[in-house]
Amino acid sequence: MNELIARDVVMVRAIETTDQKKEILSEDDRLYASRSARELAQWQASGKHAEVTGDDFLQQRSELLLKRLAERNPAFASFSKRRYGLQGLTWALPLLALVLGVALDRITDPHRVDLLSAPLLLILAWNFVVYIGLLISLVVPSRSPGWPKDGMVRRLSVGKLALPRKMPPVLSTALLSFMGEWAQLSAKLTAARLNRTVHLSAALFSIGAVASLYARGLLAQYGAGWESTFLNASQVHGLLSFLFAPAMFVFNLQGFTLAEIEALRFPQTTAAEGGARWVHLYAATIFLFVVLPRLLLALAYNLRAAHFAKRFPLDLDHPYFRRLNDTIGVSTGGLLRVLPYSFTVDEVRHQGLVQVAVMAFGEQGRMMLRPSSAYGEDARELLREVDLTDPNVNITAVLFNITATPEKENHGAFLDYLVKSSPRGIAVLLDQSSYIERMGDHPDDRARLAERVALWQQFCHFHHTRATVVNLLNPGAHPLEAGLPLSTPQ
Repeated sequence: MNELIARDVVMVRAIETTDQKKEILSEDDRLYASRSARELAQWQASGKHAEVTGDDFLQQRSELLLKRLAERNPAFASFSKRRYGLQGLTWALPLLALVLGVALDRITDPHRVDLLSAPLLLILAWNFVVYIGLLISLVVPSRSPGWPKDGMVRRLSVGKLALPRKMPPVLSTALLSFMGEWAQLSAKLTAARLNRTVHLSAALFSIGAVASLYARGLLAQYGAGWESTFLNASQVHGLLSFLFAPAMFVFNLQGFTLAEIEALRFPQTTAAEGGARWVHLYAATIFLFVVLPRLLLALAYNLRAAHFAKRFPLDLDHPYFRRLNDTIGVSTGGLLRVLPYSFTVDEVRHQGLVQVAVMAFGEQGRMMLRPSSAYGEDARELLREVDLTDPNVNITAVLFNITATPEKENHGAFLDYLVKSSPRGIAVLLDQSSYIERMGDHPDDRARLAERVALWQQFCHFHHTRATVVNLLNPGAHPLEAGLPLSTPQ
């Protein structure tokens, strides 16, 4: 699945997940899209003499639903065609860098090549610092965002968090959710493109500076010289010999002696005939240490970006996709692992969890129930035998009894450990069956239940998880039509 298809699919998922009451996409819209997409995917597969795939089905379905929304809401149509900042930056930044590189030479003496040219030496020094930073980042991984920053990646991925007016509130909420999710999903692709642009811009900046030197040399006679308050001729000779040695070796350029360096010291004398030699030495050195490495880095990031754009890393094991693929017979089911916390699950509620897994993954969904974790015990000790990175487990969910009051030092500590230790994220199930059994059907009882649910949902959000309310004695009371929500560590 490529980037454009994945973007449409993720947008439709955000809309369907948010639109639980089917205000903007009715049940008929969804059924029609699924049926038509299934027929189109089967028709395409038969033309290729291949079996229908979930990718083809999801692509066709998302296109049909987005087209339907665009026909109904012109504001949404304009949003779906929005272009993001990185597209313009991809060509604008390298072009600006080239122009600035050409202009850089204009701040120096137009008739002399300075052996200690500050602009050219700064270009080399800055790039050496960048290379050292790249090497350090490879050898010593850091947990800090580094470059590029998360905020920059989000801005370049989705632009401003602003939506067109005259859209239904549910649709606006869904699109805001999509923008946040897409920024996270496309972070690697955006970072690869941004790094490619930056490295290409650095190369073009240096090319512009060197090209300006050569262009001006066609119409003016360069002299050569140097001056320094703190360096003598021997030190300058040593510095330039070290700096230009690779270029002289690779390109077989003419070298220089200490006597020549001493003779070129300003204001004693300036060699009018020697300017070309130093232009060639600087140009060759910048090519070896700036232009060539930066172009290779830009190429590497371009290949990385092309790989992500062609094979976008979208997790199709998500219950939403599994449920949809189940309608065309390509779903392989999924495994829901439940970790009860201070909750003894009886046989009836055990069957309710099985139904939750079926709602999440389709008819082939399976459920694994772990022993209940004791209240107040250390999470690391309680879960030492649980492999939280098991690839065979699609969702790990913590089960809480909504009658309990959430406590940061107990329930919160348990969630924090799981969030930090689970690469695929943690879901939270809030069972309200015991609470409903104890209360009546009075409006005050329903209001207290709503307050308790809101309290738990806010608590889970604070601990970087997302809560789903279930009734294990009556699973149908809270159908998971869009799949079991997942959250990932912030």
